[in-house]
Amino acid sequence: MSTVEKTRDAPAPAPGPAPGRRVTPPAWGGTAVGVGTATIFLSAVVLIPLAAVLWKGTSQGPAAFWDAVTTPDAWAALKLTVIASLVVALINLVMGTLIAWVLVRDRFPGRGLVDLLIDLPFALPTIVAGLVLLALYGSDSPVGVSLAYTRAGVVVALLFVTLPFVVRTVQPVLMELDREMEQAAASLGAGNWTIFRRIILPNLVPAMLTGTALAFTRAISEFGSTVLISGNVPFKTQVAAVHIFGQIESDNTAAAAATSTALLALSLLFLLGIDIVRRWGARHG
Repeated sequence: MSTVEKTRDAPAPAPGPAPGRRVTPPAWGGTAVGVGTATIFLSAVVLIPLAAVLWKGTSQGPAAFWDAVTTPDAWAALKLTVIASLVVALINLVMGTLIAWVLVRDRFPGRGLVDLLIDLPFALPTIVAGLVLLALYGSDSPVGVSLAYTRAGVVVALLFVTLPFVVRTVQPVLMELDREMEQAAASLGAGNWTIFRRIILPNLVPAMLTGTALAFTRAISEFGSTVLISGNVPFKTQVAAVHIFGQIESDNTAAAAATSTALLALSLLFLLGIDIVRRWGARHG
């Protein structure tokens, strides 16, 4: 048989995808099961409880909701909580980034112990943290610094419980950062500040913003570490979470739910704002 006849009689090759056409992988039944399980779990743990709080807080109408969150004691607690949380978030943004830098780029005795202590606020019950801070900075302070029943004490307590967030979000980014880019920039004559501003900082900003947002939302809802050192003084050191607890003890659940809804809205707005800034930074390089 000639070569021409062999070619003519050979089976035609299976048709392949058209040039430039995207091949869609087959759908797997496990994906639907996974998505359904995750949705049910999130609904039971997060969405349904939040919806219940929103419904309870707004069930009496917008006017009643506004009246509940603008009473003198509620408004003072909300204002103190938001201002203190913003201060804590900004301090964590700077100091958390610095601590992450030291842990990744520097070598010193006791580095492992410092790295271990960063996670201590995660493991320590917050009420125990409040007790420790009260013993250290109370009226009988062994270091001679009395912060009990002051707004500075509230800020210190919030700093204690939110310390790990920026550190633990920035640290992995620093560890994975390509050092060759820095070395190349240095070989071309760039100074340390220029290298940090043009190469290192743009890579760290998303993690820094994420950690700052987590620190703010954690601080705005903190109860255990502040309830002891703040003294729960209305109009002075009472934070929103302690105010909500007091409303529940007074059987005023509608006002407690309204204040909780206000805190939830503030947290969502802050997270949304951080996400918008992060996306804008990614689009503009």
